[in-house]
Amino acid sequence: MTRTASTFSPPVMEARRWLDGVSFSDARPLINVSQAAPVDSPPQALRQAIADAALNQPQAHLYGPVLGLPELRSEVAAQWSAAYGGSLTTDNVAITSGCNQAFCATIAALCGEGDEVILPTPWYFNHKMWLDMNGVHTVPLPAGTGLLPDPEEAAACITPRTRAIVLVTPNNPGGVEYPADLVRAFFDLARARGIALIVDETYRDFDARSGAPHDLLTDPDWADTLIQLYSFSKAYRLTGHRVGAMVAAPARLAEAEKFLDTVTICPNQLGQIAALWGMQNLAQWLAGERAEILDRRAAIQDNMPALEAEGWQLLGCGAYFAYLQHPFAQNSATLAPKLVREAGVLLLPGTMFTPDGDALGARSFRVAFANVDRAGIGTLSDRLTGLGWPLAPDRTNA
Repeated sequence: MTRTASTFSPPVMEARRWLDGVSFSDARPLINVSQAAPVDSPPQALRQAIADAALNQPQAHLYGPVLGLPELRSEVAAQWSAAYGGSLTTDNVAITSGCNQAFCATIAALCGEGDEVILPTPWYFNHKMWLDMNGVHTVPLPAGTGLLPDPEEAAACITPRTRAIVLVTPNNPGGVEYPADLVRAFFDLARARGIALIVDETYRDFDARSGAPHDLLTDPDWADTLIQLYSFSKAYRLTGHRVGAMVAAPARLAEAEKFLDTVTICPNQLGQIAALWGMQNLAQWLAGERAEILDRRAAIQDNMPALEAEGWQLLGCGAYFAYLQHPFAQNSATLAPKLVREAGVLLLPGTMFTPDGDALGARSFRVAFANVDRAGIGTLSDRLTGLGWPLAPDRTNA
């Protein structure tokens, strides 16, 4: 079997194919809540900065350092030190071609054939795909109440082949913000067992909490255990420029550099210039973006009573995502394409975020609401109510 044949097809691409042959009217347009990527352009000032760099900085069109522009690495170190109360240096930061590549580089630096990585479910599907394609065994860790994973259950999953535990907070697909003490408990577990803790904080800019979401970087020996991942795509609408970051011990970054050099050689130069400019100039603008996302999160919660009356449950909500449990008899994988045809709604079924046969996956959907405003969320709720589909046996007498 080839490496790529060992995993499933890209879920977002699969979902887009459900649109083939389906038409939508102006009066009832498609509501697309399938992907968590901003569709609006970066703000005008940032686009101007990119244009100016393209015209006036010759080095923006050349190969750059494999681990990224020193200026951007230094800015990340400084801002992360201030935000988390740590003491990072430039040598703790690598810039990657998006956060997905940061994860790929991390796994390449940590794992060999047949090793194991613990992944809470519902998981981010690209994490599972990369582990599959590298011959790394994924050990599912089913989330419990509130979609929160349990450190004690994780401890029971650790074997001599375990190399890492992965957390995503705020979570994709669940939206849940992991409490600081929970993240610390996983850190302590990983340290005690001599494995890495990978914390993907792609959506950290849209966390509803004020202050640092955890205290891991205050630990003087954090780099022995922690690898932190980040994306500039969501904060500054730079999805097409592919800019992410990996924060870790210099020795681990040196191993990741081998992978990065053989894949993209260096991150996109214009994207890095844009990320640096954004970090230095767009704090107030980003605060407004966060406020809007938090209002959309509130709109999801405001619309839940009507859905709850028909048997839906909100399992998690935060950052860009709401994770809903549906009340219907059919599997979510069957219902998702049906929602396109009958309700004009494109979303992803929970089966795309869980192992085959998982009961929660069969009963759940992910709603990525970052590109739908409060009014649109109200319309989405209206379309999900009154579908009239057969209910699951445990819902028929509810």
